[in-house]
Amino acid sequence: MTARRRTAGIVVLGVAPLALVGLAAGPAGAHGSMTDPVSRVSACFAEGPENPRSAACKAAVASSGTQAFYDWNEVNIADAAGNHKSIIPDGKLCSAGRDKYKGLDLPRGDWPSSPFTAGNRTFNYKATAPHKGSFELYITKDGYDAGQPLKWSDLEDKPFAKVTDPKLVNGAYVFDGIVPAKSGRHLIYSIWQRSDSPEAFYTCSDVVFGADNGGSAAAPEASAPSEADVEEGAAKSTVDHNGHGGDSPEETGGGAEVKDAGKDAGGYGDAAEPAAEPEANAPEVNGADAAEPQPAGGSENLAETGGDSTTPYIAAGGAAILAAGAAVMFGTVRRKTQPAGGRHSR
Repeated sequence: MTARRRTAGIVVLGVAPLALVGLAAGPAGAHGSMTDPVSRVSACFAEGPENPRSAACKAAVASSGTQAFYDWNEVNIADAAGNHKSIIPDGKLCSAGRDKYKGLDLPRGDWPSSPFTAGNRTFNYKATAPHKGSFELYITKDGYDAGQPLKWSDLEDKPFAKVTDPKLVNGAYVFDGIVPAKSGRHLIYSIWQRSDSPEAFYTCSDVVFGADNGGSAAAPEASAPSEADVEEGAAKSTVDHNGHGGDSPEETGGGAEVKDAGKDAGGYGDAAEPAAEPEANAPEVNGADAAEPQPAGGSENLAETGGDSTTPYIAAGGAAILAAGAAVMFGTVRRKTQPAGGRHSR
């Protein structure tokens, strides 16, 4: 083989993996937040981090800055591993103990809220990057005072709804729960603990049963961010899926960051719509164990493996690049064997 032919082969073989890296690289997705009932961070993001309308969101932005709300889908602890009460101090439940989101912990009775009733209810949790895991929903006890910092002891001892691997519908986890009878202003606290990682996510949703006995007459009804809001805000998000927000262990109050690239690769592309969804919504209501749903068609669940709907396109793109590279290389070799004039020798 001549030096020129060897060089051509090396260049082609070198370009293919670099091109594959380019295809895989791109904006990384974050994870999600409760949108029914609307979480505090979702409500303030929907109002607009630069110019929120409600007094509570204005105060939260003044405390945390706008970036916390562009990163609305990442109120997390990377290495929680189920130890929520031991690593999140009282008064910091809504921020998950993270200084970045401290504005969410402000004790006030005028947070945007969702009208609520007791009984059967369907919940929605927007998933900008799906992960297998379990959800637990807690509600505040009778006598809850929204004007005081939220403590673990303010929540009922057991979750009123618990579900493992709920169904993903239109980019949101959907599951059911039985809401206990309450009156006035309360708060619903959600914990989403991943089963494929120690990472967990947290939300605070303000709700009102009947008349708002602990809030303000000026408290607005909360609105969830629209798809347009999510798409527009993504350009200003600093959330790094692989680094889980890029915050130091000292800032998060936890240990080392989780860096499992194989599991976290699912953050690329439109991860909110994986190719295969569980066939049924099997909630664990009040702690009942639910069977783990299987994806339709018997294929592997992309939310579990870390892949997403872009994986086939990356593979196809890589194959195309390799094929094109091979054609260039063999074409070069073929031309070198032809005499002048382009005719084959006999």
